[in-house]
Amino acid sequence: MNFDLSQDHKVLQDAVRDFVLKEIKPLAVSIDENHEIPNELVHAIAEMGFLGSYIPEEYGGAGMDMLSYAIVVEEVSKACASTGVLISAHTSLACDPIYRFGTEEQKMQWLPDLTSGEKIGCFLLTEPDAGSDAGAITTTYRREGDEFVINGSKIFITNGAYRGTGVVLATFDKGLKHKGVSAFIVDLESPGVEILKNENKMGIRGSYTTAFGLDDVRVPAENLLGQEGQGFKIAMETLNGGRIGIASQALGIAEGAFTLALNYSKERKQFGAPICNLQAIQFKLADMWARIETSKLMTYKAAWMKDNQKNYSMESAMCKMLASETATYVTKEAIQIHGGYGFICDYEVERMYRDAKITEIYEGTSEVQRIVISKMLLS
Repeated sequence: MNFDLSQDHKVLQDAVRDFVLKEIKPLAVSIDENHEIPNELVHAIAEMGFLGSYIPEEYGGAGMDMLSYAIVVEEVSKACASTGVLISAHTSLACDPIYRFGTEEQKMQWLPDLTSGEKIGCFLLTEPDAGSDAGAITTTYRREGDEFVINGSKIFITNGAYRGTGVVLATFDKGLKHKGVSAFIVDLESPGVEILKNENKMGIRGSYTTAFGLDDVRVPAENLLGQEGQGFKIAMETLNGGRIGIASQALGIAEGAFTLALNYSKERKQFGAPICNLQAIQFKLADMWARIETSKLMTYKAAWMKDNQKNYSMESAMCKMLASETATYVTKEAIQIHGGYGFICDYEVERMYRDAKITEIYEGTSEVQRIVISKMLLS
């Protein structure tokens, strides 16, 4: 069993690191403070191929694999988790379902604009009473001639404010629960699509988190993704892949915070010597690194399993659970190592701590992942 990255993956990793160092890291603080990722940076990310990493070249993608995508999100998130989740949600929650479930005509129509960054994609699943419980969706649709008409509301939609391309989940009959759910590809500049608000968040503040109202939104019949009644399956399989992206984001946050803490422990002196000489600090560093390496192995394994068309549902839940809890733990310990300075906004670990917490929540909380894992074990 070979745990080394391939030469292609190493070259990609180096290229992403160089790009992040030059283009993203200098902007990370202002992205957080201004609650916005500059359009120029989004365009630069698109030019690097980050918005369509594992989408085939015939649809405008970079034609890489899932592990490459995980590496991209991980390396970007070391410097800026907001930018990492823009890439993750766009790729795994918008491009992926269109690529996997779309017709050839749908792929050719929608994917090139997404992979080029002309449009930023999002996944409109979550509602006030329906997030992880996708069968409880109350947004409805009806058929009128050659169109579907959608009514309802969505909340917590990552990338929503770009008003790009959305994959919208709606039900024909709420009484049918998951059997009544269908998925639609929607241009979010369509009449009837209204942005209600962009949330003011504790972390990942440069990433838009949007609430939508959908009032008689008319969607051409050819925009139905998959078949009617297949929406629940599309949602569950999309979230499986999405969890690998969130795990990669969490892994990057943890690695970024660890590096800062390690360097600080070597530079900060107390009692006449660097604090890294203190066993209490050494124990913290050891625990942090062990959790990071465990999370990385699980995340890369899940990506490899998806690439090789194996059933990766349990692995995606495990990597998301492990990596997100690791990000929260490591950033907390990084602040502890920094002492009072870690609590000051001038030090990056403060932002990383705020950014880390959401990774335990979106794409299903850690408790939801444990339910998924235990159900698969018991079955």
